[in-house]
Amino acid sequence: MDQIKAGAFLKDLRKEKGITQEQLAEELGVSDRTISRWETGNNMPDISLLVEIADFFDVSIPEIIKGERKSEEMKEESKEVAETMSYYAKAEKEQLVKSIRNMSIIGFAALLVYMVLYVTGVYDRNDLLRYTYGISEALIYVTVLMFPLYTTGLLSKIRINRAKYKFNSIPGPVMKVIAFIVAFAVAVLIRLLITKVFG
Repeated sequence: MDQIKAGAFLKDLRKEKGITQEQLAEELGVSDRTISRWETGNNMPDISLLVEIADFFDVSIPEIIKGERKSEEMKEESKEVAETMSYYAKAEKEQLVKSIRNMSIIGFAALLVYMVLYVTGVYDRNDLLRYTYGISEALIYVTVLMFPLYTTGLLSKIRINRAKYKFNSIPGPVMKVIAFIVAFAVAVLIRLLITKVFG
């Protein structure tokens, strides 16, 4: 790091702002002698002050350390990258919220059907109602099992790593169906285990 260059950059920034060393010192809570030592390159600001200085002069910390502003082209490129990442994060969040909302609707509908059949006791009258009762109960388990897969990002990690395990050709929606089927199978196994243990 070139302290002389960084110091000269700080001096230029201060002059652009139209303030004296004393005024900057007061703003940052340091002595004017400290400002002078920074500007001559004899010393550099503490890391804790770099953020405050960067905010005050509306520059980045790397710009202060390098002693020069980024070119406009680099700033534009950085801005475009930041906007793209922001858009991607927003789209990913919206997809997660949509998936969780759909699971919640399925889980709530399954719970509603299960409770109606259980409370009325009609699930024992014929095979179709008994089958519906069993499916709705399993769907409740599936929803509970699927929530951690989504909220912890485990399903996304599986999707990202599927190339590693030669599953890259499987489309995303098919992976979700597979995950749902696996969760359904696990739910059925849990139900069978509970029935066996607790009668």
